[in-house]
Amino acid sequence: MRRRRYGSYEDNPLFQNIIELIFILIGSAIVALAFNLFLLPNRVASGGVSGISTIMDAMFGFEPAYVQWALNIPLFIAGVIFLGKQFGLKTLVGTIFLPFIVYLSKDMDPITKDPLLGALFGGIGIGLGLGIVFRGRASTGGTDLAAQIIHKFTGLTLGICVAIIDGLIVLAAAIVFDIEGGLYALIALYVTSKTIDVVQIGFSRSKMTMIITNKEKEVQHAILHELDRGVTRLSAYGGFTNNERPILICVVGQTEFTKLKELIKSIDSEAFVTVMDASEVVGEGFKRS
Repeated sequence: MRRRRYGSYEDNPLFQNIIELIFILIGSAIVALAFNLFLLPNRVASGGVSGISTIMDAMFGFEPAYVQWALNIPLFIAGVIFLGKQFGLKTLVGTIFLPFIVYLSKDMDPITKDPLLGALFGGIGIGLGLGIVFRGRASTGGTDLAAQIIHKFTGLTLGICVAIIDGLIVLAAAIVFDIEGGLYALIALYVTSKTIDVVQIGFSRSKMTMIITNKEKEVQHAILHELDRGVTRLSAYGGFTNNERPILICVVGQTEFTKLKELIKSIDSEAFVTVMDASEVVGEGFKRS
């Protein structure tokens, strides 16, 4: 009989909320530091409210933290009005706390004065921080909320809405600074999105295989007992013969894939195997959540 784990992250709502709040605070702080240490001093306006504040600082000398508060808080209120209260207190915390850290760290010396390095490492820092905030089941508000509002009233997909807003900010950066400034902003945006994926999904990649073989029972037994992985059997029919051809589906870690291929080949050298990347796998034998 499996013993129940008391006080675990999943079973204790209070502990879960505390952990998620810590994620939001740490993630927001990382975003703010990346902004002040890499993006702002190199005039890299990589989309979002932070990009707008960079442009406003260059044009009018406005304090970036004040600009971010001035945009984030009304956008949060508009989000609650038009989209409902699903954002909750945690998103409000990120919305207020991030500009606060931007203000506190405004006098820190930049780590680099090279715009390319600023775009690369600033993008990594922003992506790392946002990824941690997202793992806290919140966001830092800003233009993401504006994109969701536009999505609701225009019918455009959310991805297109985000691309339009960030594209306009990058275009403004290219006009206010120069073309290179816009290109650096695009680099930072790309690096940010990829870093968020790494934080959310991780570096590990699993392989999902679909196996068509005349010896499905032998292959199934080998996967279960020699590889110690689960396998699912689906009923399918050949398109030419219309005969039943079962398909075996198995997900393995990247390091196990070579052994799986060797197992299949040793049993049925004529087996048809399709391999796909599985960026995230949750369940028995893989991560729990």
